Amino acid sequence: MAEIPDITDSEQWIIKTTLRERYGRDMEVQYADSEIRLMPSDRELTACPVIYWQDDEECHFVVFKTGDRNYRAQFFYRPYQQYGTGVREYDDLSECVVSLLQVQADHHAKEHNEI
Repeated sequence: MAEIPDITDSEQWIIKTTLRERYGRDMEVQYADSEIRLMPSDRELTACPVIYWQDDEECHFVVFKTGDRNYRAQFFYRPYQQYGTGVREYDDLSECVVSLLQVQADHHAKEHNEI
């Protein structure tokens, strides 16, 4: 299997710009690698580049780059409280990040009886 390319400057710009629009300020993002199963049936883990950030309410966000123009996303509050967007994989990073932020905002509103 081919190695997954690192997160590009363009991808970093997309995420940082989207976060600035959402939060009204620059957010600190961190870059890492994570080992995940690309397919549920995979026995081997694959190293994937990751962008991570945390909001002011202690919610953690992770975007995994799973291929060239392929992304997955999730947010969590604690390790046992992990949530996804309902979409297994995106081929558009903007759509991935916007969906992740929207699902989290909806979850937050529901948890706080705001909807």
